[in-house]
Amino acid sequence: MSEQRNTELGDFLRARRAALTPADTGVPTYGTPRRVPGLRREEVAQLAGVSVNYYTRIEQGESHQMSDSVMEAIANALRLDDSERMHLLRLAWPAQVMRREAGPEMVRDSVLALVESNIDQAAIIVGRRTDLLGGNRLGFALLGIDRDARPNLTKHMFLEPAMRDLVVDWERQAHNAASYLRMTTGEQTDDPKMAELIGELSIQSPEFARIWASHPVAECLHSVREYDHPLVGRLTLNEESLRMPDDSGQRIIFSGAEPGSPSAERLKLLDSLVS
Repeated sequence: MSEQRNTELGDFLRARRAALTPADTGVPTYGTPRRVPGLRREEVAQLAGVSVNYYTRIEQGESHQMSDSVMEAIANALRLDDSERMHLLRLAWPAQVMRREAGPEMVRDSVLALVESNIDQAAIIVGRRTDLLGGNRLGFALLGIDRDARPNLTKHMFLEPAMRDLVVDWERQAHNAASYLRMTTGEQTDDPKMAELIGELSIQSPEFARIWASHPVAECLHSVREYDHPLVGRLTLNEESLRMPDDSGQRIIFSGAEPGSPSAERLKLLDSLVS
């Protein structure tokens, strides 16, 4: 395990420990003052049924001998959800994570044709580092991105001022974007381009740096998103994210409106305006 991954594992466990209180887990405090609101190492160790020394070593990245049962016990003690458990697994046992080439991503012509042929929904193809790799006419129009542009969508969310006006509840959606990016870091072991992206965002966006420091982790599967589009007004869209079956790390994201709704009419209007 690399030194960077050792640090990432420890930081993740400490962040999750700090996010829990004794009241969340039923740990008795006996009325004694606490310097920090989160759980102490010894309390997590007690909940997980391991020694304090052993848990401390795990927080320090020495997890090469962690068994399935210990992994499960720590995940339960920290109240990790499914996405966070998968992230913990990838950090603790990186040898089990498939390594991918760090070079440029390619999209199959058949995938591009599938997305571009969809006329009822906005559709985009997102790469393993959240780069925009392609999309249909509505997909580019929804995000206000030129058809020839291929920005990184996480950078676009945090660094493009227009996104704060376009995306309703920008703070929550920005948190989701950072959470998904954190999830992908566990899938891409020692990717220098990913490290460069995170470094750039941390320097250029205080909001990203603040969110990233809390170690949020979440898979991006489906959601309802609202947009305040400058051309057609408010849109409420159902978003579905589909991973490519060959596990390339790429996703197709479809955004559509309920049939007959005002948002559906506005989506049709947007399509006509950019056709």
